[in-house]
Formats: sequence, C-alpha cells, structure tokens
Amino acid sequence: MIKKGPVSEFILNHFRHFNAASLVDAAIGYEKQLESGNQMMITLAGAMSTAELGVSLAEMIRQDKVQIISCTGANLEEDLMNLVAHNHYRRIPQYRDLSPQEEWELLEKGLNRVTDTCIPEEEAFRRLQKHIFKIWKSAEEKGERFFPHEFMYKLLLSGVLEQYYEIDPKDSWMLAAAQKNLPIVVPGWEDSTMGNIFASYCLKGDLKASTMKSGIEYMQFLANYYTDQTRDKGIGFFQIGGGIAGDFPICVVPMLYQDMERTDTPFWSYFCQISDSTTSYGSYSGAVPNEKITWGKLGIDTPKFIVESDASIVAPLIFAYILGW
Repeated sequence: MIKKGPVSEFILNHFRHFNAASLVDAAIGYEKQLESGNQMMITLAGAMSTAELGVSLAEMIRQDKVQIISCTGANLEEDLMNLVAHNHYRRIPQYRDLSPQEEWELLEKGLNRVTDTCIPEEEAFRRLQKHIFKIWKSAEEKGERFFPHEFMYKLLLSGVLEQYYEIDPKDSWMLAAAQKNLPIVVPGWEDSTMGNIFASYCLKGDLKASTMKSGIEYMQFLANYYTDQTRDKGIGFFQIGGGIAGDFPICVVPMLYQDMERTDTPFWSYFCQISDSTTSYGSYSGAVPNEKITWGKLGIDTPKFIVESDASIVAPLIFAYILGW
C-alpha cells in the first residue's frame, strides 16, 4: 500500500458510516485488486468528461491504476472538447430555473447544456470535426478500418489539436490513454455527436459506414481481451453511473461462459458501482450487485460494493485514495 496523503487521510478519518463508509470500502477493495495483480476496468457513463474527471482519471491511467476503459461516445469526445474549448464553456449555476425560452436562447447561441455546463458548438464540435474528417477519409482511401477511439487516438497523437489546447494537457484522460494506447470499448458510439457527424457524412456519400468498426467488433475484441488477460489473474469492474457503458462490457462474461460454452471463464474479480439510481422495479442501473449473480456476471464470493451517491463527487475521491493523494 502506498503512503497516503491528506485527502486520503481525511477520507479515512471522516467517512465512517453509510455511503461514506461504502466509498472507503470500495476504494480499499480496488487497491487490494491491484495489489493482488488483478486488472481493473473503469466504465464511464453520463457526462463524466464534462465533469472534468480527467483531472484524476488521467493520473490513474499514467500510474497504471486502470488497464481498460468502457465509455460512452459522449465521454470519448467530450474530454477532447474540454481540452480544446475549455475557455469557451459557459457555466449556468441557476440551470434549474431556466425557462423553455431561455433554453432556446442557449441553442441559438450554439451552447448545448449538460446540467450546469454549456458546451460551445463552434469551438468544440466543429473544431474537432474538420480534423477528424480528414483522418476518417484518409483511412477510407487506404482501405483501412478502425474503432472510434482509435481514430480519436490518431487525432490526439498527430499533434494537430495542440494549437487549440485550453487546459493543461495532463488533465486530459484521453490524451493519457492515447499515449499508453490503453484499450477502450465504446458501445453505442453512434449516438454521440461525432457518431452523428460520421453518419451524416455517410448519408451524403462522403464516407462509407464500413470504415468505422462496429459494436459487435468491440464485443469480439473485449471477449478476446478478457480471455487472454484472465488466464492467471482477474479483472475487476469499476462502474461509474449506469447505462450502456456498464451494461455492454459486463455481459462479456456470461457470453463467454454460456454462449461460447467456455465454462472455465472466471467471473469479474471485483465489482463496484457509483450511482444515484436507487433500487426500483425493473431498474438495471439501480439493481443491487447480487442480481448480477443470477445473470452469470459475478460470483458468490466476488467483492461487491455500491455507493449510492453523485459520481462526480465520489469517483475523484476514490481515485485520490488509490493514488495516495
């Protein structure tokens, strides 16, 4: 265990009961997974990149505290948007009081709102679009095909975006991931802004859909990765939020065990979910971890944690503990 700094000491001293205690238990469990030689997958739902989780997640990546990530297309691109357009973002603390007319006025100004933060369309979306299109088109002309995150890696590593940087690049988790060539799975990428833009080029005949590798290919990649990496050790599952970023990758275990009939496939070696979705009828995001036992995703003895709280508060604190801050 690495020496703990003031943030970690504060957590250990003050977070003693209820959700606070669950946070500590989950962080200690995460650390034990790494100490035992297991890997960890982190899944990112919602708008965690716009919440600037990169400030801590990028360091987690650099220090090998995460080995694979599953995220929505929104999180994939919004980290880049924050990197190149941060100074043009607009925060609206009184967002709960906005009228429909005020929301419309934000749209007319090219400000797309995520809770209290507006992403500037021109500086963020369009600034990336003109550069990523060239990379998409170049791949098509060469007969090459890549995953969505691989195209983003090419964009970052080309250096073409450096002229626009508006934050310290060390706070970009996507840049840290690109520099390590970290495996990423992006289920449902098509519903993101860049996915919509790619689809529009396909509709106009400027690109072929086949240039972009698909979700099924992501699942095939993940199945092979999981099989290869769990021959001697396990992989833990740290889920931030709910949705497809978590639902998609966790299913790889029952798929391998049941559909591929590889009955020696190990369960995920750790499970933690941070979510404010409470348990209710038919809710998957709010389901208690034990429900996943019935689906063949977790074992009886898998360490299981759930922190029912705001992920934008909880995740950085857990990362801080693991990093020894």
